[in-house]
Amino acid sequence: MGTNKTKNENYQLTWEFPVDSAFSYFVRLHFCEFQTEITKPGDRVFEILLANASAETQADVVNWSGGNGIPVYRDYVVAIGKIGKEKQQNLSIAMHPTPEWRTRYSDAILNGLEIFKLSNGVNLFGPNPDPDTIKPGYSPPTSNKPNNNKVVFGIVGGVISGFVLLSLLCFFVYRRKRRVKDTASSKGVPVMELTKCGNSSLPSELCRYFSLAEIKQATNNLDNVFIIGVGGFGNVYKGFIDGGATQVAIKRLNPESQQGAYEFRTEIEMLSQLRHLHLVSLIGYCNDGGEMILIYDYMANGTLRDHLYNSKNPPLPWKQRIEICLGAAQGLQYLHSGAKHTIIHRDVKTTNILLNEKWVAKVSDFGLSRIGPTNMSQTHVSTVVKGSFGYLDPEYSRRGQLTEKSDVYSFGVVLCEILCARPAIHRSAEKALVNLAAQAQECHRNGTLYNMIDPFLKGKIAVECLKKFTEVVMSCLHDNGMERPSMDAVVWGLQFALQLQETAEEEGLKPNAIAGIEKDIDEESPIIAYAMEDESGEVFSSIGDHVMNSRSTTSFSLTSDEQSFIRKGSDKHLSKAVFSEIRDPQGR
Repeated sequence: MGTNKTKNENYQLTWEFPVDSAFSYFVRLHFCEFQTEITKPGDRVFEILLANASAETQADVVNWSGGNGIPVYRDYVVAIGKIGKEKQQNLSIAMHPTPEWRTRYSDAILNGLEIFKLSNGVNLFGPNPDPDTIKPGYSPPTSNKPNNNKVVFGIVGGVISGFVLLSLLCFFVYRRKRRVKDTASSKGVPVMELTKCGNSSLPSELCRYFSLAEIKQATNNLDNVFIIGVGGFGNVYKGFIDGGATQVAIKRLNPESQQGAYEFRTEIEMLSQLRHLHLVSLIGYCNDGGEMILIYDYMANGTLRDHLYNSKNPPLPWKQRIEICLGAAQGLQYLHSGAKHTIIHRDVKTTNILLNEKWVAKVSDFGLSRIGPTNMSQTHVSTVVKGSFGYLDPEYSRRGQLTEKSDVYSFGVVLCEILCARPAIHRSAEKALVNLAAQAQECHRNGTLYNMIDPFLKGKIAVECLKKFTEVVMSCLHDNGMERPSMDAVVWGLQFALQLQETAEEEGLKPNAIAGIEKDIDEESPIIAYAMEDESGEVFSSIGDHVMNSRSTTSFSLTSDEQSFIRKGSDKHLSKAVFSEIRDPQGR
């Protein structure tokens, strides 16, 4: 790929091969390190993606083969499902370097490959047969003396009639769309309502469509035994598709939930067009029979919150917490600066950061996401205030002006939770609501932030690492959005903090290394703490988007932490949801 590490991390090597739909394929990848500089494990580590799903997150040819110049191959099976009536699809094979801090050379290689089509009980020769177009039991006429004139006139008449009917149909559809669009633009609702399977306004090429029958088959008729999460939006089920070969998470939206058709459509449109290592993958959707169901890759380790507090799971080591923070930050970084347009997530919180079986962090839940300013003259998007209580940017809540810095603030709250192992909003001994971000800022200003750190971490964090991490947290929590860093700067700061921790651990971290460093931590520039305007815990909601004209017209649509996704169980199953980072959409 070249020697420029920065450029390499923004691109990937991709090959695409046309294959028949509804078959599985055996893929063999051949590797051999010939480059003289690559001699030991860790010199060149990269990711392998097959059909946009992760096959290897840390591929290391030297580690597999045992040395330089020794050939080795790896075998995989890839299932290619059906998309509508398409007979063929592209099977993609992609290589992408791991982040610079994980490898010596940010590069990827592939020396050869083989693809074999596997039988699923039908003849493998030729493409898939076309579906039968003749209804069962229908018998065409068998007259041996057809009237040629009648046949010709019949064909011509049929063509003309069909053309006229098609023209009228297109005209009425066009008029209806225009009418619905005009109504939607004035009321702030979706352009087209989601309908049943046959008339779905979501094009099939966005992602795979599932019928309700397939969903029921995957979950044993939506059996409660398969529920792995419960929230205000509805239930999350663990399911099995493609004949049980693929494990998935199935999110069934409750019709009474605040997350309605608009959020449902937004999430499908957003996730279907985004591909990144640290964004959750959307496999498909179902809006059959009035249902609103989303199918995701299964995340074996649940949400980040599951491993911080109010859980029986063991506490995470500090280094692993930083790696998870860094992964989530890179996902947000891609949304803000790597996609075609700036995307503002608007609901960053610990329950929307999922962890797969390899503890790779993935940002999820794009129902509230918005496209950011589309030209240089715009600095924000004016919209109804939406988000989660405790994570909401105070500047956005006051003015209704949404920017990517609103995500930065919410991510700062997430960093506080990771450091302190406390919820964003909790009740004090006096039963009053306590805002974690405001409390952390107050302690930082008073020089007592050390007292808020998770007791499990005390004595396990390197001094310089903690100082850098605290610096990143406090910069994210600035009340003034202009003073907050970009996600690019946040990613750099977390990478530096991780390097400081790794260096300290290699040199031998002293048990009392961080005892008595409160003064060092809190001597950074003080941050003005803010008080939430409403600490009553009341949740205000409003549907639709509009331009905010004054503070008095601001309305809120918040989701309480009590309604957040709660994972049940801790099944360790494989996940195929690791996508590559494409910082430049034209990089393919």
